[in-house]
Amino acid sequence: MQVGTFIKMAVAIAAVSSLSACGGFRGTAATERPQQYTDPNNPNNLDTQNTIWNAFRNKSNETNVLVNKYIWSATIEVLDFLPIQTIDPFTGVIVTGYGTPPGGGRGYRATVLINDPALDARSLNVALQTRGGPASAATTRAIEDAILSRARQLRISDNKL
Repeated sequence: MQVGTFIKMAVAIAAVSSLSACGGFRGTAATERPQQYTDPNNPNNLDTQNTIWNAFRNKSNETNVLVNKYIWSATIEVLDFLPIQTIDPFTGVIVTGYGTPPGGGRGYRATVLINDPALDARSLNVALQTRGGPASAATTRAIEDAILSRARQLRISDNKL
C-alpha cells in the first residue's frame, strides 16, 4: 500500500468518525420548551413573559449609587492635575491619564476604586503608576491620606458629622 493512499484513508476515517459523533446528542425541541418563566414569588405567572426586553425594563425610577460622595468629590479635587479618562459613579471607578503634579517632575496616572458608601479608609483603593512602573507605596499612601483628609473636610463643611 502506498503512503499517499494510507494518508487519504486515515483522513477519511477521521472525518467520518468526527461527523458521526456530532449526531449523537439530541436536545429538547424548541416547541417543547415552556413559553413563560416560572417565578416562585409569582405562582400565577402574571406578566412574566421571558423576553429580552425584560432585562432592560427599569421597575423603579430610583438609582442607588453605592459610592461615598465625600470621597468621590475629594478624589476628583486631589487628583485634579491628572486628566480624567474614565469616570463611573455607579461602579466607583475613576481612571486618569498621565499628568505631572504641581511642582513635581515625574508624571503619574491613577486608578481609583471607591467601593463602599462609608467614609472609611477601606472604602478607598488607589493604584498609582509612573511611566516606569508602579509608584512607591509611600506616594500612594500620601495620595490616599490627602483624599481621605479632604473627604473629612467636605463632610464637616456639609454639617453632617
